[in-house]
Amino acid sequence: MSPKKRFSTIANYYPSFQDINPLALSPERWLKSRWVDDKAEGLWRLNDTLYDFTDFIKLHPGGSDWIRLTKGTDITEAFEIHHIYPKGPESLLEKYQVRKAAEPRNFKFTFKDDGFYRTFKRKVGEKLKTVDRSPEQTSKYYIDSILLATFLTAVLSLRLNSTLLTILSGLCLNYTTICAHNFFHQKDNFRMYYFNLSFLNYRQWRIQHSMSHHLYANSIHDLEVSIFEPFLCWTPMSNKNVIQRYASWIYAPIIYGFIFLNHYVKSIIFCVVEKKNLYHTDDLIPFTLPFAMYLFGVGDLTAVFKTWISIVLFGSIFFGFIGLNAGHHNVYNVHDGDTLSKDMDWGIYCLDTVIDNSDISHSHLASLTHFGNHLMHHLVPTIDHGVGLQLYSVLFETMAEFETKFEEYPWFVHISGQLRQLAKNAPSIAEPEERKKMRIKENSQ
Repeated sequence: MSPKKRFSTIANYYPSFQDINPLALSPERWLKSRWVDDKAEGLWRLNDTLYDFTDFIKLHPGGSDWIRLTKGTDITEAFEIHHIYPKGPESLLEKYQVRKAAEPRNFKFTFKDDGFYRTFKRKVGEKLKTVDRSPEQTSKYYIDSILLATFLTAVLSLRLNSTLLTILSGLCLNYTTICAHNFFHQKDNFRMYYFNLSFLNYRQWRIQHSMSHHLYANSIHDLEVSIFEPFLCWTPMSNKNVIQRYASWIYAPIIYGFIFLNHYVKSIIFCVVEKKNLYHTDDLIPFTLPFAMYLFGVGDLTAVFKTWISIVLFGSIFFGFIGLNAGHHNVYNVHDGDTLSKDMDWGIYCLDTVIDNSDISHSHLASLTHFGNHLMHHLVPTIDHGVGLQLYSVLFETMAEFETKFEEYPWFVHISGQLRQLAKNAPSIAEPEERKKMRIKENSQ
């Protein structure tokens, strides 16, 4: 497949990272391509204005990564969705303003004051003054307990030579990773480091997930779509071959199994090729699990290594199966190439690219461990999953005001819809709202 034949419906031009061999694509390479595409001139771009936040990097309340990593890019979408209360951050902008950008912005999304997203965000700001904040502590209790369970089952699986406990430890590792995703979206905190236990890295995923997937979901600018190509191709393309469309249903679990290790290996390769040391002390976190197994299990390095790698592979399979059926890669969702809503409000785009899982829509724990209540998480990613459950009344109120729809389906629809999207090779012509109305009508009959 030649990527040059592709185009993006959410942007004005083709992303340069699509020229990179997909097997070599990484968060770092995606970020380098943004330095070229965003026309930020080595600064930070917000709408059509350039800013120099160099002196603000260490002062940023959310942590320095968010500012440091985005230098040389367009941060319009990131700025909007990461600041529920805009007055504080906006009051600082004038101090760091440099000049107007020389070229138009690439992305077509809008954030009008009377548009869907800003209206919703204002309502959320008011609602947050009265919500129950105790679920934030409950989320911390859940992830700490699951982390402990990961280590206990890993040690016991080695001591008892139990395959069942090895699989269970892999499941716990997967859940630790998914739960930690809730925390790396927030300001710096020690629980975001739990994410690294799986060989993934919270710092890279702040690029790949927070800065790419969350902002440009289901498009070719979404690294979590592009990074799986050419093996898993969710974007509708006429030149998908039969293997990509249907055999992917069979070999997908194999790909899931290497998600964790693949990221780590790619990072090493990137450092060697680019002759840069991007590693930090927290990159040693994955090795705390085999160390605990060796210390409290059986002092046999070969047995420790085999069991540990098995835990990582099982955890990766669970992570891929849950994550890739969480709410995006469904034939019901809008993908790049499909007809978009006429309103390019970013919040409307979220409604078109996310569907929720009705099986877990009211459970805090299930939401935290299965990427549940996914739409709310995309709209306000810095809000804890448990608190986000209390904001749906605001979402429904805003949707009624803008006469738009929201969809949720059981998990089996997410799974079957994901397989159908892999097979899809022609874009949807009907507008998203019309497609939603037809589906809602069919389901009501």
